[in-house]
Amino acid sequence: MDPTTQALLAALVGALVAGGAVFAWHVSDRQQRAAVPLQQPALPDGVATVLSVLRSSAVVIDSSELVLKASAPAYALGLVRGTRLVSDDLADMVRQVRRDGQIRETELRLTRPGVPARFVSARVAPLGSRLVLALVEDRTRERRVEEVRRDFVANVSHELKTPVGAIRLLADAMEDAADDPDAVKRFAARMLTESDRLGKLVQQIIQLSRLQADDPLDEPIAVDLDEVIATAVDTSAMAAEDRRIHVLVGGVPGVQVYGNEKQVLAAVSNLVSNAVSYSEPDSTVVVTTRVDEGSVDISVVDQGIGIPAEELDRIFERFYRVDPARHRSTGGTGLGLSIVKHVAATHGGEVRVWSAEGQGSTFTLTLPQHYGTDSTPDDDLSLGSMDDRGRSPGNDEQEERP
Repeated sequence: MDPTTQALLAALVGALVAGGAVFAWHVSDRQQRAAVPLQQPALPDGVATVLSVLRSSAVVIDSSELVLKASAPAYALGLVRGTRLVSDDLADMVRQVRRDGQIRETELRLTRPGVPARFVSARVAPLGSRLVLALVEDRTRERRVEEVRRDFVANVSHELKTPVGAIRLLADAMEDAADDPDAVKRFAARMLTESDRLGKLVQQIIQLSRLQADDPLDEPIAVDLDEVIATAVDTSAMAAEDRRIHVLVGGVPGVQVYGNEKQVLAAVSNLVSNAVSYSEPDSTVVVTTRVDEGSVDISVVDQGIGIPAEELDRIFERFYRVDPARHRSTGGTGLGLSIVKHVAATHGGEVRVWSAEGQGSTFTLTLPQHYGTDSTPDDDLSLGSMDDRGRSPGNDEQEERP
């Protein structure tokens, strides 16, 4: 064998030996990796148990920025996806806390496609030498309540400023017209109107505050609807007489509902007052009751200006008026229907409305019936059974309130 051939054979044998050694090393390393798993940072004693029962959103992040453990609310809130934090702002806070060990707290706004934004309060603190704990509280509801409160205060301030300013201007005008009795009389009448409007607004604000204080309803009792309706109609009798509006009462007599008498009276009074205020002169307002499968419907029907269909969803909002230009002449405050809606919700009932422009409106307040009454309701009794004075036969206590 010549020297060249021997050299080639030696090189080939050396390559085979070297390849075998490398392959053996890879096999040995893989076996060692399989035998010795990667070590994950261990949670301190009791942390996992606490996270499993915690109502707050809590997340434990390791040194690789992976989520090691998270509470169920954290997943429900959308803080964690897989093993990563969804919020970049929260992840940045975690890195800062790991870097300097200082506890940090801030307000964050969480956004996800197709989901309304949520406002949270985040507190991030070190947990041992390698772990970081993030506690997150959902503050969305508190934020919305605060916004509603600010809007309410702003609206109240605006509504109070209008009559107060008008009274001030009228007082100045009266002073300038001291030598003109007719002008003084005219300005005094305007001042009386504005003061009545101011008093009504303050009364409804107090009424709404009391209703909210009584939520949920405490110690409900049997409420006699005949008395409630009679009082509500009597309250609006003077305004109805001034506008030559006839208020008729009919329906099922002797019905009782289960709830708070003052609240039910406030709701019915506001419905009757609104019907009188927004009806045309020489028209009719009808108040009826009807029993239907354990609930009682109190309906107030007017022949007023009606409500546009696009406005029906908003009329129960506080201070909302369909026609702001008319509220000064009608004395409306925009709180009456909010009170009705709150009473309905507090009593486990509802309020519905039907309306057509130029034809009038029908507001129906539904409340749970009280079964302690001895009378037997007749669901078939209708407006057709009322006499020409607006009374149901056999019920002398229900009468027309001009």
